[in-house]
Formats: sequence, structure tokens, C-alpha cells
Amino acid sequence: MDHATSSDPAVQRQLDRLTMLSPGADILGLGRITELLGRVGDPHLRLPPVIHVAGTNGKGSTCAFLRASIEAAGLRTHVYSSPHLVRFNERIRLAGTLIDDAELAPLLEEVLSAGGDIGASFFEVTTAAAFLAFARTPADACIVEVGLGGRLDATNVIQRPAVTGIAQLGVDHQSFLGDTAEAIAAEKAGIAKPDVPLVTMAYPDPIALTVAAIAATGGAPVQAAGDAWHWQVQGDRLLYSDGAGTVETPLPALAGPHQPANLALAIALLRHQHALAIPDSAFAAGARNARWPARMQRLSEGPLLDLLPPASTLWLDGGHNEAAAAAVSATVAQVAEGRPLHLIIGMLSNKDARGLLAPFAPLATSLHAVPVPGHEHHAPAALAGIARDLGITDTSMAPDVPSALRNIAAQGGAPAVLVLGSLYLAGKVLETNGELPA
Repeated sequence: MDHATSSDPAVQRQLDRLTMLSPGADILGLGRITELLGRVGDPHLRLPPVIHVAGTNGKGSTCAFLRASIEAAGLRTHVYSSPHLVRFNERIRLAGTLIDDAELAPLLEEVLSAGGDIGASFFEVTTAAAFLAFARTPADACIVEVGLGGRLDATNVIQRPAVTGIAQLGVDHQSFLGDTAEAIAAEKAGIAKPDVPLVTMAYPDPIALTVAAIAATGGAPVQAAGDAWHWQVQGDRLLYSDGAGTVETPLPALAGPHQPANLALAIALLRHQHALAIPDSAFAAGARNARWPARMQRLSEGPLLDLLPPASTLWLDGGHNEAAAAAVSATVAQVAEGRPLHLIIGMLSNKDARGLLAPFAPLATSLHAVPVPGHEHHAPAALAGIARDLGITDTSMAPDVPSALRNIAAQGGAPAVLVLGSLYLAGKVLETNGELPA
């Protein structure tokens, strides 16, 4: 279950109430959310044009590019995303601004008072609150990120989005979505709606065929990369093309060789819908302006960076599965710039530690394993053991990230340090370093 705290007493009272009333675990299905929304006036039927995005990895970054591009066009957009990193408010962005505590507390109270007897989950209540806020606040668009899967995710009550999309697919949340890439793809493709374009990345044939079959059953035309649209990196530019023409942008400000694909998907989503008019110039601004905390984020000066020697770099990524590890490890190879790379890792117990660590084994000088506060996690000793099995010989445990940084600093030099393995751990790092998402 998601944990949430607030410094605002009124918000905290509602979060405590939410924790007490919810079943304490992720549950999928549309029955509870449909009833809950009905009790608060069906706000999901009164939203601005919705862009609905699913995927195993990259959907958050894609939504960040969508938001930046829409705002660069002079339009206002709501955004619903999860999980939060530091403050619950991060989940609900109203017309460009994170919801403030004075609005959030009565909103949660209204939803909980209307449906506290339904047994709705933390995410279902949050979704209802977000949709209620979106329906009451004027905006031009609404970006909705799927929470878990797609077909039975609470966000899938949206009946007529402007466009739907699927980002990178991989294996994660197997206990909910299935053990194979094809089964997971089928769940993600469940957001397809009749006559609404489903814009996707290019996938291997078995996955692409699964997505196409689900979309066909739902009556959704698939617009896949490599078929309906194309992209390539040429020098320091992204070149995108589709049946309507070409778009050229700078490479994304977000770090990593995987981010151009996410930018291209965002462009494709906006060019395959007709509810919003987005000029080509907005895509270039979107590439430059998108920000997405804890995704290969270089931390600024603060209490944590100050623990390292001068000229060191401290990076943060919440990636926690094998596909994310492949993307992040490729990025690290670029940003380390020949420096020794030290890893600090903490992971939830239901995540594949070996799959995450394997791509980093050839790159890491050392690994410090830490707990994830407030959550069931892999024991640091077990993570260190897996790292040694993979060939990272310099491994140790630390009680927290600051202690690990002090140990790394004692080795001297000006290292590159990467903290990874959990978005919950990433949130704690941002809070400790004084870099709250805004």
C-alpha cells in the first residue's frame, strides 16, 4: 500500500482516515471506483480532453513531455500521476499547479465521506479525488497516467479519451498482471477504446500481435512506431515523422538515451488526437522544458551532495525493474564520464533485485545496500550478496543513504554516485536533500 504523510494537519487527518478505511493492498477492478464516482456525481464524465497513458516504464516521462508540450502551446492541463515521491499533492496537478493543502483536505474528506463504506483502495480514492478536482477546475486537457496495468486500473473508467498510449513494455507487477510479457501487454492494451487511436511504441512481434488483438476487440485503431509514425536521433536533434509531416526538436533535457523514444511517443500522441491544437514549435519547447523528478535526476547542492568531496556528482533514479535497469545503466555510462561509479541501492521485497543489478555489474566500483524506510524491502545483506554474485566485489550495508555517502566520501576522489531501486527511497532522498517536487 502507498504510504502518505503531510505536514498539514487537515490533510493528515484525511490521509489517516484513508489508511484506516482502505483494504491495505492494491486491488484491481472497476466496480468500486465506478460506485465511488457515482456517489460524487460522476466527475470522470465531465473532464477536459483526456490523454490516457499506460506502460511498464517511461509512461511518467512521456506524461512529462506531454505536459510541457501542451503548456508550451499556451494551454492548461491537469495531470494525474503516481506514486508521489515526497508529498501526496504531487499526484494531482490542477491546470499546471500541484493541488494545495487547503483544497486537498476538503476534497479527500468529501470523497471519503461519500464512499468510506465501499472498501475502495488508496489508489481508487485518490483517483476519485483527482477526477473530482479536474471536473471542477477549468483546463484545456487532462493527462492521466495509469496506476497499475490498464484494463482493470481505476483510471480506466474514462469512457472517451481523446487518445490513448502505451509506453515501453516489460515484466513487472507479475502477481497482478501475469508472468509473461504478452499477458502484461494484454492488460496494458485494455485501455483501448472504440474509435480512439491507441498510440504505441514498436514492440517485438509477439507483444505487438497481442496489443493489436486487444485493440481490435475494443475497436481501437493502433498507431504504432515504425508503422504509423517514425523517429530517429540525428546528432543533437530528434526527427519525428508521420503521415501529416515531420517535426524536429532538440534532444530532451531529461537525461538518458531512452528519453528520445518517450519524447517521440508524446509527440505521436498529440499528433494523433484532434481535441487540442498543438503547433510544432511546442514540441521543441516540450523537449527542453520537461522535468520528471527521480528519473536520472542530478541532485543539486544540499545536505546529501555536501557529504561528498568537491566535484562529485550525485544522481537519483527510482527505477526498480530489469527494463529500467537497462535504460539507466546506459545513461550512467554517459554521465559518469570516467569517474568511479558507486551505487546505493534499496529495493522493495517484491522486486527482482538480480534483474535490476545485473546491467550495473560491469560499471560499479562499489555497492552500498540500504533499507527502504517504512516499506517491506530486500534485506541489505541479501542485496549485497546478490551484487557479489554478479561480480561487484566491494559491497557493504548502511543504515541509510547519508551513511552510505559518508562511506563513499571516505574513499576520496570525486566519484559519481547513483541512488536507485525504489521510488519510495528516491522520495526520501529528495526530501533529505531539500529538493521537493514542484
